[in-house]
Amino acid sequence: MKSVGRIVGRINGKTQLIGLLATPIGHSLSPSMHNMAFKKLGLNYAYLAFEVGNDSLEDAIKGLRALNVKGFNVSMPNKTKILPFLDELADSAKFSGAVNTVVNDNGVLVGHSTDGMGYIRNLKEHGVDITGKKMTLIGSGGAATPIAIQAALEGLEELTIFARHDEFYSKAVENVKIINEEMKHVSCKAKLYSLEDTDRLREEIKTSDILTNGTGVGMKPLEEFSIIEDISMLRPDLIVTDVVYMPMRSKLLEQAESIGCHTINGIGMMIWQGAMAFELWTGKEMPVEYIKEQMFEPSLQY
Repeated sequence: MKSVGRIVGRINGKTQLIGLLATPIGHSLSPSMHNMAFKKLGLNYAYLAFEVGNDSLEDAIKGLRALNVKGFNVSMPNKTKILPFLDELADSAKFSGAVNTVVNDNGVLVGHSTDGMGYIRNLKEHGVDITGKKMTLIGSGGAATPIAIQAALEGLEELTIFARHDEFYSKAVENVKIINEEMKHVSCKAKLYSLEDTDRLREEIKTSDILTNGTGVGMKPLEEFSIIEDISMLRPDLIVTDVVYMPMRSKLLEQAESIGCHTINGIGMMIWQGAMAFELWTGKEMPVEYIKEQMFEPSLQY
């Protein structure tokens, strides 16, 4: 088994801290990925994971600001809740209304979104071109939002969003409005339905090329659940993608594989969004091929 090495041996008084704020956090591959990359390139950084949810998010941001960290990631459920606690938003975050990467620019905390670009790059790595395609997207939170916006920018022809009537539903309404009314340079047409409308969900999946889970359903502690209750909604020529990467095969992907669908998990999205964040923090390109070798090695425990 290849090892990332001992972090302790290279930490000193000049080591710069980068972190991740999310809950649940124990499954995350981001610390391994970034620390591998730091070591490979000889960069004096350390990446740590912190169990932080919405209730303690503001205090955590204040603490990281006071510590003058170089930057940090945010994941579910914090991607939209973090917006009021930042000083500036890059266009990627402003457009999507979600942040997954924060850069400390000389005391100014700037929010970025690399999730959507990471998702699209992952599809391309698996031979999927969304140009002219139709996608059914489940979710309206911090992962689904940048996917919706970036997919429209990348040439998706039709997008149907299904979302629960929860605190994030209004964001789904806003996403549809942005794509249909404000993004004049794209041809994508978007519409929104309630996830509880299973008949409509069936009909939209039937005419879609791609089904995407943009929620945390399928990830711990919801690993026993799927966004699809009736497996007959799936068909062999459907491409089924998931933002979940732990477990590597979510319940949704297991269902899709049993039907014969082309399935894509969230590991590639995680790597590519991380590579973009890595460059924002360090000014260096992440050694992606090296990271892939390490993270896909069967003996590596993830």
